[in-house]
Amino acid sequence: LLQECGADCAKFQKSELEYKFNKKALERPYTSKHSWGKTYGEHKRHLEFSHDQYRELKKYAEEVGIFFTASGMDEMAVEFLHELDVPFFKVGSGDTNNFPYLEKTAKKGRPMVISSGMQSMNTMQQVYQIVKPINPNFCFLQCTSAYPLQPEDVNLRVISAYQSAFPDIPIGYSGHETGIAISVAAVAMGAKVVERHVTLDKTWKGSDHQASLEPDELAELVRAIRTVEKAMGSPIKQLLPCEMACNEKLGKSVVAKVAIPEGAVLTLDMLTVKVGEPKGFPPESIFDLVGQKVKKSIEEDETITEQVVENHVKKVKC
Repeated sequence: LLQECGADCAKFQKSELEYKFNKKALERPYTSKHSWGKTYGEHKRHLEFSHDQYRELKKYAEEVGIFFTASGMDEMAVEFLHELDVPFFKVGSGDTNNFPYLEKTAKKGRPMVISSGMQSMNTMQQVYQIVKPINPNFCFLQCTSAYPLQPEDVNLRVISAYQSAFPDIPIGYSGHETGIAISVAAVAMGAKVVERHVTLDKTWKGSDHQASLEPDELAELVRAIRTVEKAMGSPIKQLLPCEMACNEKLGKSVVAKVAIPEGAVLTLDMLTVKVGEPKGFPPESIFDLVGQKVKKSIEEDETITEQVVENHVKKVKC
């Protein structure tokens, strides 16, 4: 399904619960409407896929032609994912300030995608300094850890701050907002990786579902991102081949505002700008024409062409 929607990678979350949580956290009563058990541990055990299920998921992803990985939510989960031979490690926001975890994960030598929810710029600079010497192949994702995320808490401008602070690594966006507009805007700001949660039904039990995209939204997001990628184009501003037809039809020229006798020296009040037939000097040349002598008389409303201006040297546009 993800592959049909155009996604490049399916990412899950892998936890080894006794390594991610201490005993008291697992024994904590969990009475939320989202609960799948009486304690948080029971709830998480109900939801967690086994190692064999992960192997099956990876095999299926290979069959349908999509990358498969997971966020390793603790050091033992990273060990398992390394054994599973995932193409890259995702570091969830909850482990971004877990420096021993980062060191061990970086030493595995796989690319790393590091979310930055709940972190400060100071922490992210420390993360960069820890990971970079061990494993230069990593990126940061701007992220706010709220589900669903309100637009005023997204702070897309952090993408620009990361691009300035860490110019040698890709910067991306991990979003928990509703809809696709904000994620598309992140791509327009230069995000090179986009992560979104996906569900088959937003009304299902669990707090993440309402912060997720349904398949039709994911397909729409991928289409929009691919369009924006094309539209980013080139930073060079110039007249493009696709603009020639409009330029021919509506591009303006310098025209005589009054009848100009042969031998007259042009002044600004003799000239105006109109869509002219035939085409003559472009409007940006009007000040250059002032002070030049005309070789023959020009009727009122007639286009000023190169042939009627004495000693005209055509300026070459750079």
